[in-house]
Amino acid sequence: MGGFDQLLGTDFGDRPTSDADEVIYAGLDHPERHRARVPGLVAVLTDSAAPDRERFLACAALTTWGEPAGYRAVADAAESGKCAPWYGILVDRKFSVDSTFAQLAVALGDSRDMAQEKGTLPQRESAFRALVRIADSEYFEDQLGDLLEESTARSLRADISETVDRGVGSLTGIVGVRPRFDLATQLVDLAGAVASVDGVLAAKLALAVLEVEPSRRALLHAVTVLHRSSAAEVRRLGSYMIAVGDERVRGMATDALRTA
Repeated sequence: MGGFDQLLGTDFGDRPTSDADEVIYAGLDHPERHRARVPGLVAVLTDSAAPDRERFLACAALTTWGEPAGYRAVADAAESGKCAPWYGILVDRKFSVDSTFAQLAVALGDSRDMAQEKGTLPQRESAFRALVRIADSEYFEDQLGDLLEESTARSLRADISETVDRGVGSLTGIVGVRPRFDLATQLVDLAGAVASVDGVLAAKLALAVLEVEPSRRALLHAVTVLHRSSAAEVRRLGSYMIAVGDERVRGMATDALRTA
C-alpha cells in the first residue's frame, strides 16, 4: 500500500477520511492491518520531497504504532530541533511556538502497549530521552512530564536533572536564550515525573526552579511532587511553597502534605 491518501486518508474499513488522527488511533485496534501500511509510511517519512505535513503524520502514526522507524524519527527530530522537517507546521495558540514535539510526545505515550507487544520498548525509551533533553528549549504543552511512566522516569533521571539544570540557567539568563513559553512550569512538571521514584531529586529540581521563578502556575504544578512522595526534602519543598504561594497554593500544598 502506497500513497498518503491510501495510508492515512483511508480508514480500516477502506473508506476515505480526512481525519488522519482517527486512522492512527484506529490502528491500535487493528495491529495486523496497520502493519500493511508501515512500509508505505516509512517511505513517506523518509521522502524529503513529500509535504512536511504528510511526513509528520507518518512519523506520528509509526510512533503511535510502536514502530522503530517512528522512534528513530522522533529522536532525529529532537536532535535537529528547529531544523526538523516539519518544525512549525503546528503552532500553540497560547505561546505562538511550535507544538509538533508536544504531539510526538503524546504519540510516544500512546505507544506503550504496542511497543511492549512489538518488543520496541528500548527504542521508545530512547525517543523519550531525546525529547527530555530538549525540554529546556522546546514546548510540550504541559504533557511531557505526565507521559513519563515510572519505569521510564527512573531510567531518565539523569537526563531530567541535566535538562532542569540547563532550564534554570535559561530562566536566570546565565546560559542560552529564554524560550517564549512557560519554561518554569514545564521544568517543574519534569521534576514531578521523577517524584514517585526519587522524591529527593524531584524536590531538589522543583525547588531549584521555584527559587528562580515562583510563579503561581509553577507552584500549582509543583503540588504534584508533594502528592507523589513523602520524603523529608519534599516536605521542605511544601513548606517553601506555603511560604511563597498565594492562598490557593497554600491550601493545596497544605492538603498534599497532610495526605502524603
